[in-house]
Amino acid sequence: MFNNLIESSSHAREYKRRGSFLLFTSATYVVLFVIAAVASIYAYDARLELQTAELDVLTWVPPPPPEEAAPEIVRNTIRPAADNTTTPSRSTRTELIDSTSNPNNPPRDVGTVASNVPPARSDSVIGTMNADPPAPPGGVVRGTPGGTGDKPVVDLPDPPPAPTPAPVVPKILKVSRVLNSQALSLPQPNYPTIARNIRVQGTVIVQVLIDEKGNVVTAKATSGHPLLIPEAQKAALRARFSPTMLGDNPVKVQGVITYNFVLNN
Repeated sequence: MFNNLIESSSHAREYKRRGSFLLFTSATYVVLFVIAAVASIYAYDARLELQTAELDVLTWVPPPPPEEAAPEIVRNTIRPAADNTTTPSRSTRTELIDSTSNPNNPPRDVGTVASNVPPARSDSVIGTMNADPPAPPGGVVRGTPGGTGDKPVVDLPDPPPAPTPAPVVPKILKVSRVLNSQALSLPQPNYPTIARNIRVQGTVIVQVLIDEKGNVVTAKATSGHPLLIPEAQKAALRARFSPTMLGDNPVKVQGVITYNFVLNN
């Protein structure tokens, strides 16, 4: 009995020691988890700030470069004086310089300042001044405006008058009259057996298109009993007409053919 009491007391102390260790361990893990969670939150905020800064850098657009002024175009301003006693008889230049717009003869030296010598013409020669001969009296200039004057004047003949347009011939001549009397051959349609048995009668109007040779190319009924229409259209396609002439040109004609279906008593 005493042995049992001693053993129970030792077990109780062992359970109490284990419970204290388990409680301390659990509290330690909880504290570590809390610290890790707080550290991860701060690290996430730091990454967000870094990403925002990177986006600000990426969306920055550099300012456009300043526009450069267009180079000034040097124009030929040579005008010989009317009262000049030394009026040149031909174009003279102190230096023969080709036009800068000629792609076949680029300048040998490239500079930033344009030369004060105008571009030479095809008839220019070396002289003591930059001058061109005066224009013909009266201000009448023959030739190509802005030309060099090294080609003979050519008088172009007046252009021929425009041809008179040919009269417009209509492709299809539409007539409003019945074409039965104008037919060279007008076969009669067969009376349908069903229509005859039920005693169907009446008139069928067929619209036809006649080509330049007088043949019926299309036939379409515009009115009539449905049992009578097929035979009327077949008969219209077999009809023949004389060619219709409009002036000296044959044309197509559009008109109508009528068929009367009547039963004999």
